Amino acid sequence: MKRTMMFIAMIVLASVIALGCVGEKPKTELKVLHAGSLAIPFQKVEKQFESEHPNVDVRRESFGSVDAVRKVTDQHKEADVIAVADYSLIPDMMIPEYADWYVRFAKNQMVIAYTERSKYADQITKDNWYDVLRRADVKFGFSNPNDDPCGYRSQMVCQLAEFHYNDDKIYDDLIEKNTNIKMRTENGIYVVEMPESESIQPTDKVMIRSMEVELCSALESGEIDFFFIYRSVAEQHDYKFVELPPQIDLSSVEYEETYKKVKVERASGKIATGKPIVYGVTIPKNAPNEGLAVEFVKLLVSESGQKIMRECGQPPIVPPVVNDMSKMPEELRSLVIS
Repeated sequence: MKRTMMFIAMIVLASVIALGCVGEKPKTELKVLHAGSLAIPFQKVEKQFESEHPNVDVRRESFGSVDAVRKVTDQHKEADVIAVADYSLIPDMMIPEYADWYVRFAKNQMVIAYTERSKYADQITKDNWYDVLRRADVKFGFSNPNDDPCGYRSQMVCQLAEFHYNDDKIYDDLIEKNTNIKMRTENGIYVVEMPESESIQPTDKVMIRSMEVELCSALESGEIDFFFIYRSVAEQHDYKFVELPPQIDLSSVEYEETYKKVKVERASGKIATGKPIVYGVTIPKNAPNEGLAVEFVKLLVSESGQKIMRECGQPPIVPPVVNDMSKMPEELRSLVIS
């Protein structure tokens, strides 16, 4: 009798569990591809979005921005939202085939990050950083310019430094002597020539990774002493950093003409021209959940999203700027200007 009752109880329990599983609606996955430097602010945006949309599971993936775009354009990966550290990648690589519009929503600036354990941490300044990096016992890093805007912006900073400090050996000593990356001049414009990634061949003095935030662990472990990074990332990780002059840190509209003197030609043949750092976001044409993607972008560019960006050390663009108001979802138009 006891066995019979136990068997019946087990059947009832299994039935209840099965009914519960059947009645539970699976969450919708919202796929967001973004620049590595957006990992921390987007983690906060994700948390708020999911609290407002309990039936949605935001799935974020961090990449170098060029790689993030390639996931859609080359690998035909489905994505609901793409946010990149250089807005111009969207018109250059996605419009018109893979996207119709983009919004410029945040700014940043280049710095040189380090820790108190870095060699010469007590000596480096905005006036001598290039001499410190030249020292034989110092190791530094930057991300791969073929994959990541922070990488090609690092090259721009080093070349712009030659103009600002009146020292025409800075780029040669830091980059050309330690990699297969080369520089040429065309009508007064300096063009960085990127080889294929496998052919960059850095010396032991230089560490290169696909994404700028991948260098964080190397800095923290002491594998490198310094690396070129965005100010927001340095602040988020509580690193010490050299705040560079605005003439070379790619932050100021005032020096836009100066920044234009340097270009980086990636191995793909695409060219990045020096300009102030501006982030961009779009919804690809192949977005599986366009309606929810619109809601995510709406949160990102709203006052709430701007507050998150600001708290993460990354100044938002207020109001955000869209390239073509007529092509963006109507629900977003009241939040931006053109």
